[in-house]
Amino acid sequence: MPHLNFVLLYVADPLRSAEFYSSILGKKPVESSPGYSMFVLDNGLKLGLWKRADVQPMPEGAPGSFELVLSEDSDARVDDRFAEWTGKGLVVAQKPTRLEFGYTFVALDPDGHRLRVYKLAQ
Repeated sequence: MPHLNFVLLYVADPLRSAEFYSSILGKKPVESSPGYSMFVLDNGLKLGLWKRADVQPMPEGAPGSFELVLSEDSDARVDDRFAEWTGKGLVVAQKPTRLEFGYTFVALDPDGHRLRVYKLAQ
């Protein structure tokens, strides 16, 4: 069975996006160029940042059509992450709120991709 281990985001400027993701992930990309940057996260997931103008076939979806989701182990950690990210100037699409599935907020990367942080409800 295939193993899902790679997410690609189509971005305007991979170097700018790599700088952004370095600041929120706390790691440097393992590869970085004007056309493509890549991170390997501690759990093995790869995050690729591909220059949108170079993608073949040309993508049809717009940024914000899906979410990258990061889990935290407590509501307090969600609040900490919100404070950290807003302190770095991230645009917030949804302030911390309690929804049916848990406590969450949504921020946006420089291209408008949605980044959701949550703590699953017990």
